[in-house]
Amino acid sequence: MQNQFQFPTEEVTLPSKGLLYPEDSLLSSGKIEMKYMTAKEEDILTNTNYIQDGSVIDRILKSLIVTKVDFNDILIGDKNAILVAARILGYGKDYEVEYNGTRHTIDLSKLNNRELDESLYEKGKNEFKYTLPKSNIELTFKLLTNGDEIKIEEDLKGLKKISKNSSAELTTRLKHTITAVNGDSDVSTINNFVDNYFLAVDSRAFRKHVADLQPDIDLTFYPEDGPEGGVAIPIGITFFWPDA
Repeated sequence: MQNQFQFPTEEVTLPSKGLLYPEDSLLSSGKIEMKYMTAKEEDILTNTNYIQDGSVIDRILKSLIVTKVDFNDILIGDKNAILVAARILGYGKDYEVEYNGTRHTIDLSKLNNRELDESLYEKGKNEFKYTLPKSNIELTFKLLTNGDEIKIEEDLKGLKKISKNSSAELTTRLKHTITAVNGDSDVSTINNFVDNYFLAVDSRAFRKHVADLQPDIDLTFYPEDGPEGGVAIPIGITFFWPDA
């Protein structure tokens, strides 16, 4: 008879509290269940093909999430929190980084989710409106999911094939974020607006508004010799290799 092993799991609280997911989605509970990392996940981490094609982090997280959800539906800020939880469950809470030539140990378990003003969110709906301060144009927009980020990367790769000097990341991201311009949701209308009529002053204000609205985990640490606003915690493939 084959032995049955029970994998320990932990419940992770999502920064969005589940507010932006449809009520029939398990993500709407605001929590997600994850298992501890095993040798199987370490195999994924060392797979050179996954590292080269940039899919290694997503593959790790998909392998660790126990809750039956579509990974591409997860908001970017929630994914960041899941990433930190995965690192803690895999290799512990202490993460060493270097800043200005000095090693610092960050306690990842003390990172907090950003506080949400829940009055700004309509439960079960990832849709918002914002009137641009200069042109007074009303934009309807959404907060990006992992699936949206994949589409953005695909679009950028396509643009690179057309022109190696292409640097359209900002406008491409805006086109995926905006869902309507003055109530017109036609893709060509949105693309035309972003490419030809989106004033720089309005674009800056809009991007700040979206960033302020984005549920996320606060990935900032405060070294003594650092700026008052703190320093962004560096996260890459080495995030999962504390002894590297």
